[in-house]
Amino acid sequence: MKKLIHNIFAVSMALLLLVSTTSWKVEKHYCMDVLIDVAFFTPAENCGMNLTSDGATPTDLGKQSCCDDEVIAVQGLDNVKPSGDDFDLQQQLFLFSFSYSYLGLFQDVKSENIPHKDYSPPRLVKDIQLLDDVFII
Repeated sequence: MKKLIHNIFAVSMALLLLVSTTSWKVEKHYCMDVLIDVAFFTPAENCGMNLTSDGATPTDLGKQSCCDDEVIAVQGLDNVKPSGDDFDLQQQLFLFSFSYSYLGLFQDVKSENIPHKDYSPPRLVKDIQLLDDVFII
């Protein structure tokens, strides 16, 4: 059970690191207030109604376009680096020796083989000590 909880915690921390350092981008393309396309990490496809018949964009003509693009972007962390080089040699030596000695405390306990654990004791029909009048004083 402890190992399962440890594995779940390790996987969740790895996923948290992955999500926090990755940049995310979601693009949505609306045409006449109707969602046409949703794209993750790539540009959304255009519906083709942005251009007029002569090839000029509606902004050139002073008209408003019927299409709208929405971009949701989350910038990830770029300065993540391992911090193992922050320790000097004495701190690394202490950490190594402490962890080695701490893990050395936990030794596997060998189970003893008990040959008669599956057998029940014999039934006593008569108390022999009372019959022979032998008592330990």
